[in-house]
Amino acid sequence: MNDHEALMRRAMSMADTARMVARPNPWVGAVIVCLDRSIYEGATQSPGNAHAEVMAIEAARTAGASTIGATLYCTLEPCAHTGRTGPCTQAIIDAGISRVVAGITDPDSRVAGSGFTALRAAGIEVVEGICAEEINAQLAAYLHHRRTGRPFVVLKMATTLDGRTFLPHGPRWLTGESARTQVHHLRAESDAIVVGIGTVLADDPELTVRHVDGPSPQRIVLSRTQQVSPTARVQPCTTWTDDVDDLLDTLGAQGVLQLLVEGGPTIASAFHDRNLINRYVFHIAPIISGDVDALGVFSRTTTDLQHCNIVSVTSYDNDIEIVMEPHKMKVDAL
Repeated sequence: MNDHEALMRRAMSMADTARMVARPNPWVGAVIVCLDRSIYEGATQSPGNAHAEVMAIEAARTAGASTIGATLYCTLEPCAHTGRTGPCTQAIIDAGISRVVAGITDPDSRVAGSGFTALRAAGIEVVEGICAEEINAQLAAYLHHRRTGRPFVVLKMATTLDGRTFLPHGPRWLTGESARTQVHHLRAESDAIVVGIGTVLADDPELTVRHVDGPSPQRIVLSRTQQVSPTARVQPCTTWTDDVDDLLDTLGAQGVLQLLVEGGPTIASAFHDRNLINRYVFHIAPIISGDVDALGVFSRTTTDLQHCNIVSVTSYDNDIEIVMEPHKMKVDAL
């Protein structure tokens, strides 16, 4: 690993600290290396406040360090437009920084290469593509939203070893406390969460973030015929009666970057059968149901075979989390 990669990963660590506060803006990290080799960091603040590059510059200035001739590492292309804050490119130029090392281009139509162009026009050296694959993964939800106008859809399901999601005579929770805490982390990373009316009637869930620090997502209940009781614990919520495709368009227009699907097999199938799921998160409990009539992951069997890439496999005490992302192309089942 060279210096560029090491310092970019340090910027990525800063970006991780911004995910819960920066949305709907991208969670970006920045690191400044001054000519005297002193290093200063920054991360994107809440909407309307400073971006990562400005935070790093201010950290250097607060410490009395000179940023003239410094190198700035940032995970995402700096913005060159004025929104609720001024353009980061101008702050970089004014700071006298001589080189910017960036991870990836920002696909937002207001940026889309214009940040790099502005920096180069000011005589600043720009290096692109450092740790790009890892940063693409870190910003997957933001990048998907900016490219498609829709939220990144994550399906989370808890199952037994034989693929059952509910046991009529079994425990309420298939998985243990550690896995359930991870679900709260997924909720905190998501801007909205959706379940079906059946889940609300059967479980009366809150769908809030309680076991980790972070914001609770907007709560949505799919129901074509029945309103959610005003006393249900999921309240306040939005009842959605239209198609799930329309839901994604509406949420995307609202700036929702990530939608967590946490309902049962019917809701899972509604998204899966339309190829709307960007990431599958399965929490697998060490239980064999032995019940062929128990509910599976999906409410019906599709005619296509879905191939996925495994993103990660993590152990949470006795439970296993498998995170997968689908291939773009489906292959007919044999």
